[in-house]
Amino acid sequence: MTFEEIKKNKEINEFINKGNYNLGLLGYTDHSQIHCSIVADTAAMILKRFGYCEHDIELAKIAGYMHDIGNAINRSHHAEYGGLLANEILKKSDMDIKDRITIVSAISNHDESTGGAVDVVSAALIIADKTDVRRDRVRSEKGKAAFDIHDRVNYAVTEHKLKVNIEKKTISLNLQIDTKICSMYEYFEIFLGRMMMCRGAADMLGATFKLMANGSKVL
Repeated sequence: MTFEEIKKNKEINEFINKGNYNLGLLGYTDHSQIHCSIVADTAAMILKRFGYCEHDIELAKIAGYMHDIGNAINRSHHAEYGGLLANEILKKSDMDIKDRITIVSAISNHDESTGGAVDVVSAALIIADKTDVRRDRVRSEKGKAAFDIHDRVNYAVTEHKLKVNIEKKTISLNLQIDTKICSMYEYFEIFLGRMMMCRGAADMLGATFKLMANGSKVL
C-alpha cells in the first residue's frame, strides 16, 4: 500500500474527517486532510534532507497522513487509538508486517502527553506535526471573540518556516508572532511541551532543534 493509495483510501479519509469534525465541536483547531497532508510532506522533507532512504520517507509520509485518525474515537489518547485503527486498516493491505508496525508505532507515539520518538520515522512525524503552527489552522467559522488560547497562539503566527541545515545538523522553527494577539507567555504555555518533544525527536535524527520567535532564539 503506497502513500498515494493511502491518500485516496475512503476509510482513512472518513476517519480523518470524523476526527476533525469532533474536534471542531470541542473547539480545537483544524485537524483536517490539509493538516495531515502538510505533516506527511514535512516529515518526508526532513528525512530526505538528512539522507534517509526512499523507503523510510514513504513510511513517514504514510504515518504523517494517518497520524490523527484516532480523533474519530476520542481526543484523549488519540495517538494510541490511531495506532490501533491504523493497524486494522493496514492489515487488510499487502504492506510488509515490519513496515506496518513501524507506522503504527510512530502514530501511537506522536502525542506529547504519552509518547516520544522511538525511531527516525516517528521522529520526523513528531517534528512535522508539532511545527504545523499557522494562522489558517484556526477555524474560519469562529469569531475572534470566541477564540480560546489555542486559537490565539495559532492566529498570532503571521509567518512560519521550518528550516533544516544539514551542515550544522539543526532543525529550526522560525515564527513571527503578533504579540498583540497572543503574548509570548501564552505561546509557551501551550507549546513548550511540544517544542521539548521536538528536541528529543531531533536528537533521534542526530540533530538539534531550535525555536526562533520574532528573530530571537527561545529554545
